[in-house]
Amino acid sequence: MHHEDILVTMQKDLERALQKPADKRRWAMLLDLRKCVGCHSCTIGCISENKLPPKMAYRPVYEYEEGTYPKPSRTFLPRPCMQCDKPPCVNACPVKGEATYKESKGTGSGIVKIDYAKCIGCGKCVPACPYDARKIDDGTFHTGDQSLQKYETMPAFEYGKATARLKDNSPIGNARKCHFCIHRLTAGQLPMCISTCIGRAGYFGDESDPQSLIAQIKKGAKVQILKQKRGTAPRVYYVANEKLEVLYGK
Repeated sequence: MHHEDILVTMQKDLERALQKPADKRRWAMLLDLRKCVGCHSCTIGCISENKLPPKMAYRPVYEYEEGTYPKPSRTFLPRPCMQCDKPPCVNACPVKGEATYKESKGTGSGIVKIDYAKCIGCGKCVPACPYDARKIDDGTFHTGDQSLQKYETMPAFEYGKATARLKDNSPIGNARKCHFCIHRLTAGQLPMCISTCIGRAGYFGDESDPQSLIAQIKKGAKVQILKQKRGTAPRVYYVANEKLEVLYGK
């Protein structure tokens, strides 16, 4: 029996979801830690897609090793922004409802976004996030004080705007984070981290659609979320791993 690649299935799910009214769909991500091989292709793909500066990754993969020879074990934990339904970062932002906010309409409905033009760079949202998903862009470049490489001056398309990262201009000085590649969703494409995963460990789509792959996987597997007791109601789920809570806390 032929089974199509799950990327093809999720692409079809995405196209179907985009035909629905924004308030009728619910973007979510599910990560199967049993399939993650720790290749970091999601991290690299995200950095390239968003032209990220040094020491900044919207989609880091953390590695935890325990045990001793001959039975050591290692767990890989991809950790994007959780796109919380009760985001503490929004409450911490002094520019209430404008600089950091949860989109309520349009393609990015439900996604926590940052308006670089209104972000004052105070950094209060950074420690407010219990998942360490935010950082302030400190203005450094891969080439230091030397001539910038073409990669560093090419525009990124975050939030649907072509923006070149130039000295003393946004997003330098602003808070930055994962946004489920909303610019790709608008163009009918899956988030880059999902597309680049060689182990097909990531699932993305409209979880309110019972026919979608992510809804079916979530229904059929035991899933959990990070730091559930914090009450942030994340939209990123993990296929259960008995070590997850021990490694990352409740």
